Amino acid sequence: MKATEHGYFIDTKPHYELLDGLRGVAALLVVIYHIFEGLAFAEATDGAGSGLITTFNHGHIAVDFFFILSGFVISYAYDDRWGKMSVGGFFKRRLIRLHPMLIMGAVIGATAFFAVGCERWDGSIAPTSWVMVALMLTMCMIPAVPGVPYEVRGNGEMFPLNGPGWSLFFEYIGNICYALFMRRMSTKVLAFFTLLLGLAHAWFFIGDVSQYDMIGVGWTIDSVNFWGGFIRMLFPFSMGMLLARTFKPRKVKGAFWICSAALIALFAVPYIPAANGISLNSLYEFVCIAFIFPALVWMGACGSASGVTSKANRFLGDLSYPLYIVHYPIMYIFYAWLIKNDIYTLRDCWPTALLVIASSITLAYLCLKLYDEPVRRWLSKRSL
Repeated sequence: MKATEHGYFIDTKPHYELLDGLRGVAALLVVIYHIFEGLAFAEATDGAGSGLITTFNHGHIAVDFFFILSGFVISYAYDDRWGKMSVGGFFKRRLIRLHPMLIMGAVIGATAFFAVGCERWDGSIAPTSWVMVALMLTMCMIPAVPGVPYEVRGNGEMFPLNGPGWSLFFEYIGNICYALFMRRMSTKVLAFFTLLLGLAHAWFFIGDVSQYDMIGVGWTIDSVNFWGGFIRMLFPFSMGMLLARTFKPRKVKGAFWICSAALIALFAVPYIPAANGISLNSLYEFVCIAFIFPALVWMGACGSASGVTSKANRFLGDLSYPLYIVHYPIMYIFYAWLIKNDIYTLRDCWPTALLVIASSITLAYLCLKLYDEPVRRWLSKRSL
């Protein structure tokens, strides 16, 4: 049995299969969350409501769950390999794992933008030349500053052709931090570092420094979002590392189903209004990230799967990253359709919403099998 780090085969370590499956479940829940985000966005754009996501309100913290998983898996896969691997070799492996699908997501994003006539959210048309600049910069993981011409969608997104690219931007930063200094930390130093990050995380989000009243920052490149996104990534990432170093397995029956149900329940908790200058909504999300998510990762690592469940976990794990990185261009088209038709409730669009979900899964699977896996195999043979 081989260990796999986000699908890239490392060595002969035991493989935490259920964590792959949970990553896939979280990716599916992100897609569902974005359906409700689109309904709220359409309502706000048309001036019919506040834009508050009232259903599946906390789905955006699936990204924070990804960061914990990433820290856990990277620490587990690489901590004991640095005598045989250089920093350059580590970065090469990470680029092979992540960048091919990032490029594909940018291409799909540009294609979707062209399909709607390069129309910005304000109704104006973005020049083709700037769309192509945005495409090239996205492929190179260079973010757009709000207001520059190549921020073509006009919504302030770091990667306007494919919004979720922001989390990959911070994932890359996390990988750089790991390779340059975090891997060198003793477990005690890492624990203290994680505690400090947790305090910074609580101060920033519970104190509502961003004025977002939630942890959903990092998607744009202004100063508040950059530092908020950095803290948002590094705290769960370091916590995942700490969990990997201190993990002691115990048998947990039904771990996959328990953890999956828990994620659904956690994301579905309604919005919690602020009180006395404290963002209670962010406080709830902080508790999820700091305490509940690590427990779910531990439980998933303790579980086992066989038969159909094992195949389902492998499928979900393989699909998770492609699904996350290619689904949002379809969402852009869906959001534009909602705005055009003044649709604000799932009841009025559930067949189309199901089509969006099915299309996202199908597109992700085709990208995985026809592009991502073959390209990574080819790059691995030539480069590693």
